[in-house]
Amino acid sequence: MNARHDHSHQREFNLEDREFRFLVSFLSRETGIVLSEHKRQMVCGRLVKRLRSLGMRDFAAYCALLDSPAAGAEVEHLVNAITTNITNFFREPHHFDHLRHQVLEPRLSQSPKKPRIRIWSAGCSSGQEPYSIAMVMAEVLKPSEAWDALILATDIDTNMLKRGADGIYSAEDAAHIPENYRKRFVRRLHNDSDHVQMADELRRLIRFKRLNLHEKWPMKGKFDAIFCRNVAIYFDKPTQRALFNRYADMLHVGGMLYLGHAESLIGMNDRFEASDKTVYRRIR
Repeated sequence: MNARHDHSHQREFNLEDREFRFLVSFLSRETGIVLSEHKRQMVCGRLVKRLRSLGMRDFAAYCALLDSPAAGAEVEHLVNAITTNITNFFREPHHFDHLRHQVLEPRLSQSPKKPRIRIWSAGCSSGQEPYSIAMVMAEVLKPSEAWDALILATDIDTNMLKRGADGIYSAEDAAHIPENYRKRFVRRLHNDSDHVQMADELRRLIRFKRLNLHEKWPMKGKFDAIFCRNVAIYFDKPTQRALFNRYADMLHVGGMLYLGHAESLIGMNDRFEASDKTVYRRIR
């Protein structure tokens, strides 16, 4: 009896070809995310919890919901479930050295009067990347009151954005922060030795906002640097080309674009030149 029940339970949540094709098309249209066939089991596993939460017995019912006027907030739940959020503080540390020496310090020497600097962390996940940027920024641009400095941190996943805005992380996560930054910018929580919180000085530098990179961007001003690491790997080549061109539009000439270790602009866009490993400078 238990064996039959388990077998029935497995069949109940099979993701059939028709439903998988619908989800692939839906996500591509709504977010630009491209899912290949080998991601089918991952999609199934991550969405089963949503089906159970909604009291649905199969993926056909779930797809019908997404295809109806009642989809509403479920699209957000779908995206939150599908997107992968793997990040840590000072991941790919050479990027932060480059930011300091090639973007921030030159600006410090060129602009003695309250200069303006804007950095965008696109696909910021749970916030470790923008906080890493903020630590470098606060260290270089001291006193910070003398600067008009801001980091825009965006992601499509609202759960991750809330974590970032709270600025609370496990002590294990904080171990990735270099000691000099950790001493200055990380605060122990009262009665909780397992978690830490980012200093108010950092939190004031960052604005966390939800943004779907596939849609219209509301920002008006240009950026000095954009971090978009391990995001473009979710998109097909035409979407990547369009995205990189939009980034060029949003950067000052000479501004920097930081990509993930598996990403490249080679053969993708002639508005950038290589500045360092997976770092590109806008040239036109």
